[in-house]
Amino acid sequence: MNILFVGDIFGSAGRRIVREHIGHVRAAHKVDLTIVNVENAAGGFGVTPGLAEEIFDLGADVLTTGNHVWDKKELLDYLNSAAPTAHDRARRVLRPANFPPGVPGYGLYEGKTSGGVDYAVLQLQGRVFMTAIDDPFRAADALLAGVQAKVIVVDFHAEASSEKAALGWYLDGRVTAVLGTHTHVPTADERILPHGTAYQTDVGMSGPYDSIIGVEKDLVLHKFLTAMPGKFEAAKGNPKMCGAVVTCDPATGRASAIQRIMLGE
Repeated sequence: MNILFVGDIFGSAGRRIVREHIGHVRAAHKVDLTIVNVENAAGGFGVTPGLAEEIFDLGADVLTTGNHVWDKKELLDYLNSAAPTAHDRARRVLRPANFPPGVPGYGLYEGKTSGGVDYAVLQLQGRVFMTAIDDPFRAADALLAGVQAKVIVVDFHAEASSEKAALGWYLDGRVTAVLGTHTHVPTADERILPHGTAYQTDVGMSGPYDSIIGVEKDLVLHKFLTAMPGKFEAAKGNPKMCGAVVTCDPATGRASAIQRIMLGE
C-alpha cells in the first residue's frame, strides 16, 4: 500500500504546483491514500472551504492543517457541519487533536481506501516554541487506544525538530508514519524506525521557494532589519511540490519504505 503525503500548501503558487503534479505522482506511485496539509493554502494563512473542496477535487482523501487553521473564519462553520461519524469532506478536514476540548472540528479521521483498507489519520501540534496547548504525546496515547485500523498516519505540526523526533520514537511501532510539517523546509532524514514507523522531521512546503518560508523576501527582511511589524504576503517564485511517499503492509501497518518528493515547474 502506498501513501502520498503532500507538505504545507502555501498560497496560490503552492496550489498551482500541487495541481500540476499531484495527479501524475499519484498515478506513478500507485497511491492508495492521499493526505495534504492545507493550513497555508489561502494566501499563506489558513484555508477556506472553497479551497479545501478544490484540493479534494485533485484527489486528496484527508486534509490536515495546523496553527493557522482558524485564520479564515468561514472554515469554522464548515468544520462544525461535520458529524463525528460522517465521512463527508468537511469531516475529512482535520485540526490538531490536542487543541483544547470544545473547539470546532476533529483531530482524528478513520476511513477506508477504495481498495477496502482501513486507515486513520491523526493530526497533532507541538508545544515547543508554539502556543501552549495540550500534551501531544498523551493525546496520541488516548486517541490511538481507540483506533482499530493498522494503517495510521500522523501529521505532527511542530516547530522544534527535537520534539518531532521525540514523537517519532515515542510512536515507533504503533503508527505507520510520523511526518512533520510547519517549518516549510524539507529535511533529509527520512527513514524507517526500528519497529516499522516511517519518519521525516519535515516534509517541506508545497509553495514558492524564492521566498522566506513562503513569504515575500523583502517583507521578512524589513522586519528582521527594523523590528517593525508589517503585513506578510505570499511569494510566488520558484514553486515546488514537496511531500513523501510511504509504502506499508496494509495487514500490519508497518512501513517498508519512505521516499522524499520535491518537484518544480
